[in-house]
Amino acid sequence: MAHIQTQTEWEEEMSLKILSFIRNEIYMDLRFLDIALSALTPKADSTLKAFATDGTYLYFSTEQLLRVFKVNAGYLDRAYLHTVLHCIFSHLWVAPEQQTAEQRSRWNLACDIAVEYTIDRMDKPCTRRILSWQRQSIYEQLEEQKKGISAAVIYRFLKGKKSEELGALAREFYTDDHCYWPKREDSQAKWQQAMEQKKKWDKIARQSRMEQQRGDESKEGEELFAAQIKTAKSRRSYKDFLQRFTILREEMKIDPEEFDMNYYMYGLRVYKNMPLIEPLESRESKKIQELVVAIDTSYSTSGELVENFLRETFTILNQKNSFFGKFKVRILQCDNQVRMDEVVENEKDMERLLEKFTVLGGGSTDFRPVFSYVNELIEQGSIGKLGGLLYFTDGKGTYPKKRPDYKTAFLFLEDFDEEAVPPWAMRLKLEPEEFERG
Repeated sequence: MAHIQTQTEWEEEMSLKILSFIRNEIYMDLRFLDIALSALTPKADSTLKAFATDGTYLYFSTEQLLRVFKVNAGYLDRAYLHTVLHCIFSHLWVAPEQQTAEQRSRWNLACDIAVEYTIDRMDKPCTRRILSWQRQSIYEQLEEQKKGISAAVIYRFLKGKKSEELGALAREFYTDDHCYWPKREDSQAKWQQAMEQKKKWDKIARQSRMEQQRGDESKEGEELFAAQIKTAKSRRSYKDFLQRFTILREEMKIDPEEFDMNYYMYGLRVYKNMPLIEPLESRESKKIQELVVAIDTSYSTSGELVENFLRETFTILNQKNSFFGKFKVRILQCDNQVRMDEVVENEKDMERLLEKFTVLGGGSTDFRPVFSYVNELIEQGSIGKLGGLLYFTDGKGTYPKKRPDYKTAFLFLEDFDEEAVPPWAMRLKLEPEEFERG
């Protein structure tokens, strides 16, 4: 007997056809997004009133999709592209850590504005719309800052806005639902899965950018799209970045997953119900043993921001499994010479340093004295197994030419001159909101 299609099945079938139609329309105007437009698997969710995604699925409401398609099919093109661009720009995965409800709401709005601004400036027939006065006004304010327009920049721009204005902007730019976006408080397994999705979309973003460079996109749209991808790439998690300074070493620790099966079987055979297990007394671990953190205390570096950076660094390093049982973090303050040298070996040392912490120096920046000082400490034996050197700076100073024997990373607070940074040094652009307190 032939299956009789239910109303629900028919609605889902029609919804999938509509989504396919939408993808094709966008593709005709934005061919370089071919891979990205097909990367999300459609999945119905009757609780939604707009598109939503977690980086794997494109969630949709059949009722909303069928209803809107009848009266305003063009809106769905824009909404679909909006959700895909969130993934390309990594908005789902690069939100500031430890967000309050207010901060999360502001981040969501910042991401929506960044995507809508990109779509409006690309000005393609399938997504074109008349700009409201409110949109024109906010775009002009953002452009006047001349800092580039990314979610991070908009997030800071919105910080001083009143709740009434933020509410009005949220209504103006609301396009999709962010309910499926991963959160920092998710379980480790869930967050790890989210990071795998981010890797997939990083690859899609690179492919889309390469395809765009081969095409004939308008100069403004091309530059803006490329800038958003570059910003997403630079916003790597500071916590994840610190993992690059771990070392592999044997650590005394029982490993219940590894034991001699011969002892196990011998115990069962001789003592019937008493298996013998000989756990390993040590296993190899990758953790941080020694680290140097240099703080640029030139006039352009804020004391409050430096303290917040140290607090965030200590919080990350003090988490379980970051350090070996015995560790040493050396904090240096420096401008054109080393002004302070403090050694931290436990949580109490960290708290004591922060309680009395003041920024010393304030002159011009020269990075070379720090490297000379660290090299001397290594020669003297004061530093043993150094995981690396982190240099927190605005980037305006004299860099050493010779590559040191240890990993080095410059952590920048703003855009920096790529050509000035030595090729052997790692670099990471930090965003001030990463170190917001409360």
